[in-house]
Amino acid sequence: MIQEHILGEIQDVREDGTAVITAGLPDLDRALLRQYKKVEIILPDGRRISAEQRRKVYAILGEIAEYVDGIRNADTIEEQKRLLKMEFMVKRMESAERRMFSLSDCDMSTAREFITYLIDFVIANDIPTKVPLIEQCEDVSRYIYSCLVNKKCCICGKPADLHHVQSVGSQGYRDKINHIGLEALPLCREHHTESHKIGQESFMGKYHLQPVKIDKKIAKLYRLSIKGE
Repeated sequence: MIQEHILGEIQDVREDGTAVITAGLPDLDRALLRQYKKVEIILPDGRRISAEQRRKVYAILGEIAEYVDGIRNADTIEEQKRLLKMEFMVKRMESAERRMFSLSDCDMSTAREFITYLIDFVIANDIPTKVPLIEQCEDVSRYIYSCLVNKKCCICGKPADLHHVQSVGSQGYRDKINHIGLEALPLCREHHTESHKIGQESFMGKYHLQPVKIDKKIAKLYRLSIKGE
């Protein structure tokens, strides 16, 4: 489908959350002919990447470069940056937003998504890191979900099992209940034991965790029962 892309400006934001946007049409006759009714709106983040985000990106890229190339230096980091930026654009950016970006001046939202992509890459490829990934992530919930999918402890990165945040009773009862919507964390044996020792609330606060809700993908991965199955 051929689309026209024009820039508009938000004139007002109403109390109900709707926005009044004005945009000039490049060709009025063509607009009337095509009878435009609906528009796709992309809201670019006006904030620039922060120094902390940039530090996180290069720290993670350094870990990847050291694992992939066996050495961490300016050349190997730059090569991994080039490759992973291209993969990120293809796999994570919407087609309308797909464009090359610079880590010197990209917006904060792009930086946040790129950090999340790098962390997902590290988890999926079992790349060891000197700094725990939970300290580098920008979106804790998405990080924990990725750890659940890859069965990695969200605290230390060791092999993990699914830990129910809510009590779900004995194994026999667990096999009968609907797990969809219940909150969970991926924890190794050591941190699972710690969570019971100090209590859920203290454990969550200590590691700044945000449990995620079990969906069908997680339920299938861990062979959890769901309603009607």
